[in-house]
Amino acid sequence: MKCFHDELRKKRLTAIRLGYLHEEGWQIKRQVQDELFKNKRDWSSLTEDDVRYSLKQKGIDIKIGTDIASIAYKKLAQKIVLISGDSDFVPAAKLARREGIDFVFRPDVGTD
Repeated sequence: MKCFHDELRKKRLTAIRLGYLHEEGWQIKRQVQDELFKNKRDWSSLTEDDVRYSLKQKGIDIKIGTDIASIAYKKLAQKIVLISGDSDFVPAAKLARREGIDFVFRPDVGTD
Protein backbone atom coordinates (compact mmCIF):
# COMPACT_ATOMS: atom_id res chain seq x y z
CA MET A 1 0.00 0.00 0.00
CA LYS A 2 2.90 2.35 0.76
CA CYS A 3 4.25 1.84 -2.78
CA PHE A 4 0.79 2.60 -4.17
CA HIS A 5 0.61 5.82 -2.14
CA ASP A 6 4.12 6.79 -3.25
CA GLU A 7 3.17 6.35 -6.89
CA LEU A 8 -0.02 8.38 -6.45
CA ARG A 9 1.98 11.23 -4.91
CA LYS A 10 3.95 11.50 -8.15
CA LYS A 11 0.80 12.14 -10.20
CA ARG A 12 -0.26 15.65 -11.15
CA LEU A 13 -3.60 16.85 -9.82
CA THR A 14 -3.74 14.09 -7.22
CA ALA A 15 -4.25 14.55 -3.48
CA ILE A 16 -3.83 11.87 -0.85
CA ARG A 17 -5.44 12.22 2.56
CA LEU A 18 -4.19 9.88 5.25
CA GLY A 19 -5.53 9.62 8.76
CA TYR A 20 -4.07 7.73 11.68
CA LEU A 21 -4.65 4.25 13.02
CA HIS A 22 -6.42 3.79 16.34
CA GLU A 23 -5.64 0.44 17.92
CA GLU A 24 -8.63 -1.15 19.59
CA GLY A 25 -6.74 -4.31 20.44
CA TRP A 26 -7.86 -7.92 20.40
CA GLN A 27 -11.60 -8.47 20.15
CA ILE A 28 -13.86 -11.48 20.03
CA LYS A 29 -15.67 -11.61 16.68
CA ARG A 30 -19.30 -10.46 16.78
CA GLN A 31 -20.81 -13.81 15.80
CA VAL A 32 -18.75 -15.57 18.49
CA GLN A 33 -19.86 -12.99 21.08
CA ASP A 34 -23.49 -13.66 20.20
CA GLU A 35 -22.98 -17.40 20.57
CA LEU A 36 -21.29 -16.93 23.95
CA PHE A 37 -24.00 -14.62 25.28
CA LYS A 38 -26.74 -17.00 24.14
CA ASN A 39 -24.91 -19.91 25.82
CA LYS A 40 -24.50 -21.65 22.46
CA ARG A 41 -20.75 -21.80 23.10
CA ASP A 42 -18.54 -22.16 26.11
CA TRP A 43 -15.69 -19.73 26.85
CA SER A 44 -13.26 -22.61 27.03
CA SER A 45 -13.99 -23.45 23.36
CA LEU A 46 -12.50 -20.19 22.05
CA THR A 47 -9.70 -20.51 19.50
CA GLU A 48 -7.42 -18.01 17.78
CA ASP A 49 -9.88 -17.97 14.85
CA ASP A 50 -12.54 -16.49 17.16
CA VAL A 51 -10.65 -13.24 17.79
CA ARG A 52 -9.27 -10.46 15.62
CA TYR A 53 -6.96 -7.51 16.12
CA SER A 54 -8.91 -4.33 15.51
CA LEU A 55 -7.44 -1.21 13.91
CA LYS A 56 -9.56 1.71 12.74
CA GLN A 57 -8.51 4.62 10.60
CA LYS A 58 -9.45 7.93 12.18
CA GLY A 59 -9.39 11.60 11.27
CA ILE A 60 -9.87 11.26 7.54
CA ASP A 61 -13.58 11.28 6.62
CA ILE A 62 -14.14 14.91 7.53
CA LYS A 63 -10.97 15.99 5.67
CA ILE A 64 -12.07 14.29 2.48
CA GLY A 65 -15.67 15.48 2.80
CA THR A 66 -14.49 19.06 3.28
CA ASP A 67 -12.16 18.76 0.27
CA ILE A 68 -15.00 17.48 -1.91
CA ALA A 69 -17.37 20.27 -0.84
CA SER A 70 -14.72 22.95 -1.33
CA ILE A 71 -13.75 21.68 -4.78
CA ALA A 72 -17.39 21.42 -5.83
CA TYR A 73 -18.52 24.84 -4.57
CA LYS A 74 -15.46 26.62 -5.96
CA LYS A 75 -15.70 24.74 -9.29
CA LEU A 76 -12.03 23.74 -9.01
CA ALA A 77 -12.42 20.48 -10.93
CA GLN A 78 -14.58 18.89 -13.58
CA LYS A 79 -14.07 15.37 -12.23
CA ILE A 80 -13.33 13.83 -8.82
CA VAL A 81 -12.33 10.18 -8.49
CA LEU A 82 -12.57 8.78 -4.96
CA ILE A 83 -11.13 5.36 -4.16
CA SER A 84 -12.58 4.25 -0.84
CA GLY A 85 -14.26 1.36 0.89
CA ASP A 86 -16.40 3.77 2.92
CA SER A 87 -20.00 4.56 2.00
CA ASP A 88 -19.90 7.55 4.38
CA PHE A 89 -18.82 9.62 1.37
CA VAL A 90 -22.10 9.14 -0.51
CA PRO A 91 -23.53 12.50 0.72
CA ALA A 92 -20.37 14.34 -0.40
CA ALA A 93 -20.53 12.58 -3.78
CA LYS A 94 -24.16 13.65 -4.21
CA LEU A 95 -23.27 17.25 -3.30
CA ALA A 96 -20.49 17.30 -5.90
CA ARG A 97 -22.79 15.85 -8.56
CA ARG A 98 -25.46 18.47 -7.80
CA GLU A 99 -22.75 21.09 -8.36
CA GLY A 100 -22.01 19.63 -11.81
CA ILE A 101 -18.89 17.62 -10.95
CA ASP A 102 -18.38 14.25 -12.64
CA PHE A 103 -17.89 12.20 -9.48
CA VAL A 104 -16.55 8.65 -9.81
CA PHE A 105 -16.98 6.73 -6.56
CA ARG A 106 -16.92 3.06 -5.68
CA PRO A 107 -17.92 2.69 -2.00
CA ASP A 108 -17.63 -1.10 -2.18
CA VAL A 109 -13.92 -1.12 -3.07
CA GLY A 110 -11.85 -2.83 -0.41
CA THR A 111 -14.74 -4.32 1.53
CA ASP A 112 -15.26 -8.02 2.21
